[in-house]
Amino acid sequence: MTDILPNWYTQPARSTAITRQTPDGREVRISVIVPCRNEGRNIRPVLEWAAPYADELLVVDGHSSDDTRAIAAELGATVLLDNGKGKGDALRVGIARASGDILVFIDADGSHDPRDIPALVQPIIDGDADHVSGSRMLGGSDELHATINQFVRLFGSQVITLSINYTQGVRLTDSQNGFRAIRAEVARSLALESEIPTIEQEMVIKTVRSGYRICEVATHEYVRSNGESNFRVLDVWFQFVRSWLYYLFFWRPPLRVAGGVNAEGPEQNDSTAEETDAPGSHKLSGPGEQISKVSSR
Repeated sequence: MTDILPNWYTQPARSTAITRQTPDGREVRISVIVPCRNEGRNIRPVLEWAAPYADELLVVDGHSSDDTRAIAAELGATVLLDNGKGKGDALRVGIARASGDILVFIDADGSHDPRDIPALVQPIIDGDADHVSGSRMLGGSDELHATINQFVRLFGSQVITLSINYTQGVRLTDSQNGFRAIRAEVARSLALESEIPTIEQEMVIKTVRSGYRICEVATHEYVRSNGESNFRVLDVWFQFVRSWLYYLFFWRPPLRVAGGVNAEGPEQNDSTAEETDAPGSHKLSGPGEQISKVSSR
């Protein structure tokens, strides 16, 4: 079977330049984090086009049974294993391991165009935002209207987004998009807890309720390149509702310190990915184990 390339892959090239210097003259590093599981047919073009923007390219694998890890290692990514609990768990492993000043999250299925990364990170570099979310409502989507599952997904997303807007005094258009950038210290201060894709709405709600600055940029959502997604909103709707109500109405943000990040919250470094002891080896204890390029093939 011949794999299908993402629609954005054949479009005209765009500049990969990012103005990395902050207003105070500091150069920032960017970590691109790609959560995935069994995306061997899709991940290569995503990593190829994300790499020019990344000082660090992290692939957090959900124990794939295909060649996902081998492809990621071949393309120079650092490959980590998550704890097998879902996308939220994978993002938390990536956050704990990343060394960059700005973290970019992008899906591995080809639904996001990596060339939108500069638009996501620039407001943070310029000091205008702490968290920038891609918006399918502003940039369009090929996956929101064709089926009952997509209708439920869109309707639920809009209800949650409107509730955030009218209770928190913001004007967002998309609270569920997996394509986003955030300052690393802010991401860690949020003490994220979700194991599944509810982590995206948790990240948005906690950002707003903690007093950090969030904005949106237009990003288009494409149909996944190959295969079928295992995610169905109808299977996890209760977890989305519970997460939404808890973080919006019951969760209380920790105290802020003068530097702008939270003073409390669990140390996420406790779940930091294990480093390899020597070339060709990796630790097997603890979450987020790093897979060496040799062992991933």
